[in-house]
Amino acid sequence: VQLQACGGGLVQAGGSLRLSCSASGRTGSSTRMAWFRQAPGKERDVVATISMGTGPTTYADSVKGRFTISKDAKNTLYLQMNSLKPEDTAVYFCAAGGIGTSPKTYAYWGQGTLVTVSS
Repeated sequence: VQLQACGGGLVQAGGSLRLSCSASGRTGSSTRMAWFRQAPGKERDVVATISMGTGPTTYADSVKGRFTISKDAKNTLYLQMNSLKPEDTAVYFCAAGGIGTSPKTYAYWGQGTLVTVSS
């Protein structure tokens, strides 16, 4: 599975961005796709995950109510980000083939797209 993320950019605080991640293949229904982010000098943290089957979506507490993860029938993954804050500034990565919220469980990764939120 190959992943290609895009949609990052510079936005003012309070603004919105939509990230996309196209996938060349599909992983099993028991796995999840996810968005992670990594700020300079920090670890890579989960933002949101979505099941390839019928399981629920999950969100980090810091983005609940502001971000929405979704995917379409072609397994293109999206992250709608609203009410952005400067602390959301990071490189965002899409991932596939995982089973939880730890980056260690995800087998496939996109190249990352930079989101910068100015105050």
